[in-house]
Amino acid sequence: MKVPILALLGCAAAWPQQYDIVLKGGHVLDPANNINAVRDVAVAGGRIARVAADIPASQAKKAIDAKGRYVTPGLIDLHFHAYGYSGAIFPDDTALPTGTTTVVDAGGAGFRTIDDFRAKIITKVRTRVLALMNIAGRGMIGSASEDNVADMRPAETAESIKKNRDVVVGIKVAHFGKPGWDALKRAVEAGRLADVPVMVDDKIFTNAGRTSQEKLLDVMRPGDMHTHMYNDRQVEVVSRFNGKVQEYAQQARVRGVLFDLGHGGGSFLWPVAAAAARGGFFPDTISTDLHDSSIMMQQSDMPNCMSKMMALGMTFEEAVKRSTMIPAKVIKRLPEIGTLGEGHSADIAVLAVREGVFALKDSWGKKRLASKKVENVLTIRAGQLEWDSEGRGFPEWTKAGKYEVIP
Repeated sequence: MKVPILALLGCAAAWPQQYDIVLKGGHVLDPANNINAVRDVAVAGGRIARVAADIPASQAKKAIDAKGRYVTPGLIDLHFHAYGYSGAIFPDDTALPTGTTTVVDAGGAGFRTIDDFRAKIITKVRTRVLALMNIAGRGMIGSASEDNVADMRPAETAESIKKNRDVVVGIKVAHFGKPGWDALKRAVEAGRLADVPVMVDDKIFTNAGRTSQEKLLDVMRPGDMHTHMYNDRQVEVVSRFNGKVQEYAQQARVRGVLFDLGHGGGSFLWPVAAAAARGGFFPDTISTDLHDSSIMMQQSDMPNCMSKMMALGMTFEEAVKRSTMIPAKVIKRLPEIGTLGEGHSADIAVLAVREGVFALKDSWGKKRLASKKVENVLTIRAGQLEWDSEGRGFPEWTKAGKYEVIP
C-alpha cells in the first residue's frame, strides 16, 4: 500500500501533525526493549516519540514506508578511526551510509590532543563521535608517541577524561612496541581513576614478554575490552596447536573481560573466526576498526561485519543486539543510544537482509560464501534523514498528480 507523505488539509485539522517522521510497517528490532515485531516508529524533535502497532501517517509531516525492512536503533561502532591515526576517515561519509549513527574513535587522541579532536572533528560532524582516549599523551601518531612510557600518565589522563565526560567513554592502549606491561598497566590505572573501561590492542609476539593468558586473567579488569579477537597476533583466543578455544579465554569471559570484533585491515581471519565460532566463542560487541586501509577491499563496515557473524552462525537478532544495546551498555550510554525507547535520541537504521550468494572477505582477502548479507537502506540521526538508498523518504510524482512514497 502506498503511504501518502502529505496529509490532506481536511485530515490535518482532525489529525494534527505532531510528529516529524513516522516509519510505517517495518519490523522493529529493539533488544533493549524486547521488541521484535512489526511496529510503527514516530520521531519528533530529534527523539523517539512513540513506538506502536499503528501510528496514522497523517499525524506526521513525513511518512516513510518501511515494510519489508528491519528498523533498529542506530548502529554503534566501538572501534573506528576519525582522528590522529594516519588512516583516519571522515565519519559522515563512511558511517552514516551504513546505518552507524555513533562511532567511538579508538585512541586517536590523548590527554594532550583531545581539545584539538573536539574542535576539528567532534563539533563538525553530524555523526555522534565519542572517544576512547589513548593512554599515550599525544595519541595514535606512531611509535614515538605510543612507545613513550614517560608520556603515559594515568593521573593526567584520568583528569582529562573527567573534564570531557560528554565525549570520552574509555581508554585505548595500542601498538606498544616495547616488552612488558607498562602501557597496559598504566591504561588500567587511568581507567580505575576515571571509572571507565579500557580497550586493549596489544601484540603478543614472542619478543613482547607478554602472553594472552596473563593479559586476560591477571592484568585486564572485568568490563575491559580486548579488540581484534579473531586475530592471533593481538590475542590468542584459539589454540594454534589444536584449533580449539583457549580455556583461559573462556575463564576471562566468565570473569567479565569483554571481546570485541575490531575487524580492520589485518585483524579478522576466517580460520580463527570459524574455529572460535565452532567453539561458541562470538564477540560481545561487533566493531569495524574502520580506516582508509580497511574500508575498500575488506569493506569492514558495520553491516558487513554483522553479515560475517551471521555467516559463522550468529542470528540476525544477536548481531543487532551486539551492534546496538550491548556496546551502548559497555560505554555506559544506554539508554540514550542503543535503543528505540521513547524519549531517547532518534538514531535509527533501516536494514535489509538480502538473500543470494555473497563473497565476504577477511582481512587477508580470503573469501567465504554466504547466503545472507545485511545492507543499510536508510539512516536517521537525531531525527534527521541522513541516508536513503532506496528513496523511501522521498516522494515520486505519480500519474495521479500526487506525491507518494514508493513502497
